[in-house]
Amino acid sequence: MNRTLLNELILWKNSASRLPLIVRGARQVGKTYLITQFGTTHFQAMVTLNFELNPKLKTCFDSLEPDHILKKLELFLDVTITPETLLFLDEIQECPNAIMALRYFKEKKPAQAVIAAGSLLEFALEEEAFRMPVGRVKQLFLHPLSFIEFLEALGKQEKKHYLQTLSLKTRMDPDIHKEFLQDLRLYLIIGGMPAVIQEYLTTHSLKSCASMQNAISSTYRNDFGKYATHSQIHYLTQAFDQVPRLIGHPIKYSNIDPGSKSRDLKQALKLLIKAKIITPVYANSAAGIPLGATYSETIFKLLWTDVGLLQNLCGLETDILDQLNLLKVNRGSITEQFVGQELLALRNPEQDLPLFFWKRETKNSHAEIDYLMALGSKIIPIEVKSGSTGSLKSLHLFMKEKQSPIGIRLSEHPLSVDNSVLSVPLYMCSELTRLLDSEFSQQKRDKSGS
Repeated sequence: MNRTLLNELILWKNSASRLPLIVRGARQVGKTYLITQFGTTHFQAMVTLNFELNPKLKTCFDSLEPDHILKKLELFLDVTITPETLLFLDEIQECPNAIMALRYFKEKKPAQAVIAAGSLLEFALEEEAFRMPVGRVKQLFLHPLSFIEFLEALGKQEKKHYLQTLSLKTRMDPDIHKEFLQDLRLYLIIGGMPAVIQEYLTTHSLKSCASMQNAISSTYRNDFGKYATHSQIHYLTQAFDQVPRLIGHPIKYSNIDPGSKSRDLKQALKLLIKAKIITPVYANSAAGIPLGATYSETIFKLLWTDVGLLQNLCGLETDILDQLNLLKVNRGSITEQFVGQELLALRNPEQDLPLFFWKRETKNSHAEIDYLMALGSKIIPIEVKSGSTGSLKSLHLFMKEKQSPIGIRLSEHPLSVDNSVLSVPLYMCSELTRLLDSEFSQQKRDKSGS
């Protein structure tokens, strides 16, 4: 499966000032597969260490001296490691010394290509005695396959190319629009986890995909003991079981478990966020750029790792899924999850910044915008609709109050623009930046011509 992040890895390899690289992300999003694919196709040789499968290799990093490490690895593994060899340190969170050694590879062995990957790295990084080699390593974040990556994985490259070139000047055939909505529906069932997609490519069975999704969720549960105390596991389990039905709604701890103390559930959510099983979407006043300076940590929504895992955890049977309008399941929460997941995939892969929404509640006025997007000095409001119709009252209110030059409606509606609202079909989330740039250019041309 081709991943967009592969292009970043190629740029990293060819960089004159290459740093050791850490690829981060939740379990099962494809880190090992991607790096292995990259290493075997772009390097003369590749040496892989998996500290989880082979913990004895940790002793090679008792010294932080790169020459000593490499010599010991060559003897242990009976290999030759040269600057043309990619050294891949998998599940590096199991060996904190290996993380600390990365800085010395930069300082003393800069020609050696080193990539590390870890699923629970945040927990290793918070150890009291641990020193992150800031400025000595580069980090990239990998997410589940986006919808456009999903299309390519299914062999639908022409559809991917079509979406990447479609503009407001192009009229989409209604039958093609329906076809893309069907592709989106399939994605909402299968999701973006590589193992589930591979299961579908092999069996074309949605029931088999559901079994694989169950297995991945079980892996997440089994990890609880790796980063939580025995007393915390109860609250982790409560949060893991209840959060899927709360997607798209501001979180109240009483809705997770009315019998537990909020501080215990708060800690459980923090642990799940660190494990990247859930992602927070914080309330933001949209007072200015950067958005990270004007948000509230106490008012937030949550996203799950993957939309396919989410609908599976919601307990929807495969036979029922075939009959449902998935875009409207749980009052549109599946749609909001999908859009959030796409926005995460759109971000700079070097950054791990939160997502934001806007909410205003006064005595006579309630308004909410599902997502905010920063583009240059502009704040773009994004309204998610589970159908092709629906009121845009909050969107217009936000645009007027914040003087936004454009707003976005994501829905089943075809691509169009009206009254400074850009209507984008849900399956074109990956093209938002391109479409916005084009619309801003058109607005500038219209102003200069008037």
